[in-house]
Amino acid sequence: MTETHATIPSGAPVFPAGRYGRRREPGRRRPLLVGLLVAALVAGLGLAAAQLYARYGDPAYDAQVITYTDIDDSGVRVDFRVTLPEGGSGVCLLRARSHDGAEVGRAEVAVTAAAGERQVVARHRVTTTERPFIGEVLRCRPAA
Repeated sequence: MTETHATIPSGAPVFPAGRYGRRREPGRRRPLLVGLLVAALVAGLGLAAAQLYARYGDPAYDAQVITYTDIDDSGVRVDFRVTLPEGGSGVCLLRARSHDGAEVGRAEVAVTAAAGERQVVARHRVTTTERPFIGEVLRCRPAA
């Protein structure tokens, strides 16, 4: 006897008897476990974000390139402005890149704000291994 649409309940799969073993019941959902895992993931990501912000994202040490000039085969002069805490000091990382984007020079420059000042305009020549195309300030951080 063959099965017809009339003998198969709608929505239920049909398996030959004894061929695939015993069917398991659908597992019980565990919303508490899923909630705890999501909370742990959010807490871990929040901790990582806080640590990265503390290390790299201090808004008290903000730098802007004013200009880069005097480009020749051995270097580039970078003029930049740094915002520091009042009377504070910091270290800025400068980089020179070639036309294809490769880093050809790097320098760390110490900057110090005068008493009552928050902004410092600085100038530094970055020596390079080949002709640079651009000079830039990667980041500034508190002086150690």
